Amino acid sequence: MERASGVLMHISSLPSPYGIGSFGKAAYDFVDFLEETKQSYWQILPLTTTSYGDSPYQSFSAFAGNTHFIDLDKLIEEGYLTQDDVKDVHFGDDCESVDYGLIFNVRRPLLEKAVENFLQMSPPDDYYTFIETNSKWLLPFADYMTIKEQFDLKPWFEWDEEVKHYNEEVVDRYRKEHASTYSFHLVIQYFFNKQWMAVKDYANDKGIQIIGDLPIYVAHDSVEMWTSPELFKVDEDNNLLTVAGTPPDNFSDDGQFWGNPIYNWVYMKQTGYKWWIWRLEESLKLYDIVRIDHFRGFESFWEVPFGDETARNGQWSKGPGIDLFKTIKEEMGELPIIAEDLGFMTDEVKAMREYTGYPGMVIFQFGFNGYEDSTDLPHHYTKNSVVYVGTHDNDTGRGWYESASKVQQDQFDRYMNRREDELVTQAQNRGIAASVCDTAIYTMQDLLDLPGWSRMNSPNTIGQNWKWRMKDGAITPDIKAFLLELTETYFRAPKE
Repeated sequence: MERASGVLMHISSLPSPYGIGSFGKAAYDFVDFLEETKQSYWQILPLTTTSYGDSPYQSFSAFAGNTHFIDLDKLIEEGYLTQDDVKDVHFGDDCESVDYGLIFNVRRPLLEKAVENFLQMSPPDDYYTFIETNSKWLLPFADYMTIKEQFDLKPWFEWDEEVKHYNEEVVDRYRKEHASTYSFHLVIQYFFNKQWMAVKDYANDKGIQIIGDLPIYVAHDSVEMWTSPELFKVDEDNNLLTVAGTPPDNFSDDGQFWGNPIYNWVYMKQTGYKWWIWRLEESLKLYDIVRIDHFRGFESFWEVPFGDETARNGQWSKGPGIDLFKTIKEEMGELPIIAEDLGFMTDEVKAMREYTGYPGMVIFQFGFNGYEDSTDLPHHYTKNSVVYVGTHDNDTGRGWYESASKVQQDQFDRYMNRREDELVTQAQNRGIAASVCDTAIYTMQDLLDLPGWSRMNSPNTIGQNWKWRMKDGAITPDIKAFLLELTETYFRAPKE
C-alpha cells in the first residue's frame, strides 16, 4: 500500500429517506466526495446480514449480504416498485439514527412486492448466472432463512428435531412447501449483489478502492453452524463446547463475551483450510482490500466454556498460526489484506504478522495516557501500518478528548502543538495524516467533529450500537477543503 488515505464510513450511516443508508444516490455522492478530496480508500464494516444486537459481526451467513442496504429508489427505477408503494411508509423520525426494529418490519413487505414483480417480469439472464455462480453459499442460505421463518426466526438449535440437524430430504420438503419464501431470499441476494457491485465499480472507476471487513468468527445462529458443524468445536449433538471472547483487561473486569462458535482448527488443517480459502475468495469479489478482524485470534484465542455468562473463566488456546497463512499464500498468492492486530500482542502474534507481510493497525487515541511514553504514539509507528484516530469500536476523537483526564488532554495538546483555534478532531486528523504510516483512515464522525454519542459501537454492550447516520448535507465545503489540504500537505494524494 503506497502512502495514501481514506475514510471509514459504513453503508448504514449514509443519508437516506428510508431509515438506513443504502446503495443509492448517497453512496455515489460519497464516492464523489472521496474523489474530490483525493482519497484512495473507502473503508466499510461487514456487508453481511445482521442478527443478534444488530451487529454486522453476528451474521446469519458468512457470505450473504445485508438486504437493508438494497436501495428502494433503484427498485423503483427498475419498475419493481412504485413511488406510491413507499410514500406513506414510516421509516423513522431520527435522521441520525437507525431504528432496526422498525426497518426490519417496514422493508419486508416492500421487498416482497419487488420480488414478486421481478419474477413476473421474466428475470434477466444475469439472475440465473448469479444463482449458478454463487450456489455454494446462496442455496444453503436460502434454505436456512426459509426454514428459520417457519420457526418465527428462532435459531436452528431451537427448531424441531427433524430439521435441527441438517437433513437434505427434510430440507427439500421445506423448500418445496415454502417455494415463494425460498425464491424471495434468492432474489433479494441478487438485488443486493447487483446494487453493491455497481457502487464498487463506480468507486473503482474513480480511483477509490473498497476496504472491506472480514469478521474472524461466524454466529451461533448461522447457516454455517447448521450445515457444517464439523467446522466448529461441538459435541455429538452439535452443541457448542466453547465460545469466543476476550480476557479481562483494563477496560472490563469480566472481559468481552462474544458468544461466537470456536473453530475446529484440527479439522480445518486436515482439509487444507479450504473453507477459509473459499471465504477469502468470496470476500475479494466484494472488496478490493480485506481487513481481517481479530487477527491475533489465529495465533491464539480466548475461549470460554459454553453456558458461562462472562468471559472471565476462559483460557488461551492455540490457533493455526503461520500454517494457515502459508497455505493461503500457496493457494492464492499475495493478497491485499490488512491485519487488525489490536489487543494483547505477544511475540508469537507479531511474528505471524511479520511472516504474512500484512500491514497492521495503530490507534492514535491510545497513545495519550498522560504521563509516560507509549508505543501507540506516532513516533513509534512503522510504515507498513494503517493508522486511525479510532475505529468503529472506539469513542469518536472528540468524545475521547472530552472524557479524558486533564493530564491526558494536556499531553495531547502539547504533543500535537495544538493551536488555540484548532478543533481537537482537526489536530487528531492532522496527527495521523502526518504520521509515517503508509495509510491513514479518517472516520467520518471525526471529520464532522461529532461527540461520543455518534460512535458506532461500545464493545460488550447491546442495544444502542451500529445506529449512527450522517445527516444529508453534513459534508460542507469547509470539511472538503480541510480534508483535501491534509491529503496534499502530507503527500497522501494519489500520484498523477
